[in-house]
Amino acid sequence: MLVVGMIDGNRFRVVRQEFVVPNLKQDCKFVLISDLHNKVYGNNNESVIAAVKSINPDFIVIAGDLVTSKLKEPMDAGINLVNALSKDFPIYYGLGNHENKIKTRDYFGDKYEQLIKALSNQNVYVLENQNSIIPKYNICITGLNLDLNYFAHFRLRKMHKDYLTSVVGKSDDKYCNILIAHNPDYFPEYAMWGADLVLSGHVHGGIMRLPFIGGVIAPSYEIFPKYDGGVFTEGKSTMLLGRGMGSHTIPFRFFNPAELYEVILKSE
Repeated sequence: MLVVGMIDGNRFRVVRQEFVVPNLKQDCKFVLISDLHNKVYGNNNESVIAAVKSINPDFIVIAGDLVTSKLKEPMDAGINLVNALSKDFPIYYGLGNHENKIKTRDYFGDKYEQLIKALSNQNVYVLENQNSIIPKYNICITGLNLDLNYFAHFRLRKMHKDYLTSVVGKSDDKYCNILIAHNPDYFPEYAMWGADLVLSGHVHGGIMRLPFIGGVIAPSYEIFPKYDGGVFTEGKSTMLLGRGMGSHTIPFRFFNPAELYEVILKSE
């Protein structure tokens, strides 16, 4: 079992998903990366860069936790990967709970500011409760920076019905609305907000996956979580929940290799 955990913890596969979405001006393709947690595949993540270049996406989405909230852990792996990819592709970066944690200046100092400064170039869009319009495709992509209270352990905090609009504003139904929302547990709320496609991460596929059951445990310590990885629907909304590219605390993945996603969007 330990050997399986080590092997699956050091490999990734490319998964192709295709979705039909409303209000799309023309078909497009993007890559979804979530939960890298400073993981490195090959020399300077050359394996990841090669995989992305072979897909040749129109843009890249990062669904949070590029880095890990450890005071002395360097952020170079995540920073170098984003800067290398941004030479060729626009990158839309939504924050996760680990980016949110390193904002705590009393403990982490200016680590968050260092991260954002290191990623400051014209092809990287850090969406902290902000949106960006991609006119060519008529896409509005919004990055939700969810309050850390919504990442509680052992319980799911109820989300106030007006919370999402209070932090990211209302969705505009003239666009194809993509919401980067790191925590998948609030998918029903994201659907009610008006997301056509939700891009999430956080759960790492459940760390271990069992046949016919799925992921075993979530970071909230929920056993057999409802949202563990893959595609889910809620009304007219769809969520693609990435199983992540890295790990933290428990450096193993059992029957659960990391996944990088090639996502095809087609108009209705």
